[in-house]
Amino acid sequence: MRVALWLMALFAVAVASALFAGNNAGTVTLFLPPHRVDLSLNLFLLLLAAGFLTLHLAMRALSALTNIPHQARNWRLQQKERAMHTTLLDSLLHLAAGRYVRARKAAELVISLEDSLKRSGERLAYGGRLRTLSHVLAAESAHALQNRSLRDNHFQLALQEAAGRESQDVREGVQLRGAQWALDDRDAPAAVQWLDQLPQGASRRTLALRLRFRAARQSGQLQLALETVRLLTKHRAYSEAAGKSIARGLAIELIRSAHDSVQIQRAWDSLDSAEQQVPEVVFEAAERLLAHGGAVAVSRQWLLPVWDTMVQRHDALTLAQRERLARVLERGFAAADGAPDAAWLSRIETAQMSNPRDAVLQYLAGVVCMRLSLWGKSQQLFKQSLAMLQDSELARDTWLALAQMAEQRQDMAAAAQAYREAAKR
Repeated sequence: MRVALWLMALFAVAVASALFAGNNAGTVTLFLPPHRVDLSLNLFLLLLAAGFLTLHLAMRALSALTNIPHQARNWRLQQKERAMHTTLLDSLLHLAAGRYVRARKAAELVISLEDSLKRSGERLAYGGRLRTLSHVLAAESAHALQNRSLRDNHFQLALQEAAGRESQDVREGVQLRGAQWALDDRDAPAAVQWLDQLPQGASRRTLALRLRFRAARQSGQLQLALETVRLLTKHRAYSEAAGKSIARGLAIELIRSAHDSVQIQRAWDSLDSAEQQVPEVVFEAAERLLAHGGAVAVSRQWLLPVWDTMVQRHDALTLAQRERLARVLERGFAAADGAPDAAWLSRIETAQMSNPRDAVLQYLAGVVCMRLSLWGKSQQLFKQSLAMLQDSELARDTWLALAQMAEQRQDMAAAAQAYREAAKR
């Protein structure tokens, strides 16, 4: 369609020109004393168009001639830019391939090329960022070769290049690399110092949080490491399972670092609700609280959610976890003020009757009955659990309990037999 319209327009112009030129009897007279020149109007118009075209071409040629130095300068600048870009790519490729000396030399060559370009009077709009990146690449290469003096020199030069306000993103990247290098040198305080200089938005980026987590781990700041791993899990830097596993390990370490009941309570309060329901964390906190003379009622309060979970769904805890739960409760029952109250007695009795083939619950019920001086029922429960117990320590404790009850009855033969069985475990 477009071609057809162009053809129609061309025909219209041709027809109009033919009509105008064929029937045009006009004359143009030029008086050049003492001469007179008569020209047809058509010829005058042709000469006028030819003159205009000639003048235009002459001006274009003159402009091109005078523009040759400028084009030559642009060509030289373009060649230098291409050389810098090619050398920068070579530095990146050498660094990725592990050729650290070549990567450093290529990065330093980029800096020298940019310097020569600046001395010639030319300035690149991105020259500062180019120099900063080159210094960072040189510093990274020197860091890989354990040349700390050269690395620090290039690092300081990169910071100076990124000092402007318009280079804020570049400076943040340099500071993050500085924190990374400090962590590699096992200098956690220096890494934290660089991370603290970041703006609030940059400090919550995934990379910054990862570096802060490493710094907290190296410096032993377990509370900070725990808070950071929560943020990393929230930002999906870790999978849900990995984040929970790391948080569980840190929570256990935090509790183990406490040295009295007050510190243990403070560490427990610093955990979030999800971490306070992890069986391993609860067991560790309750055990250490009891070991440091803490309140037995508090330890049972911590254990109650885990107990309820086990009662509601018996397979929610593994056998090892149920055995550890029984040991922690038994340890609390053995304390001076830890006699089982009516609520716990009811809970244990209900759970034992609901799962009569669970040896751990049979054992725990026997312990409660023994603490309440219900010797007959306790002996019955202990004997029932012996046939099903798989844990050697629980089996040994069961025989020891039977031996103690036999001594209470003055049955020395049964006590000796029970002690022999306990010694076999």
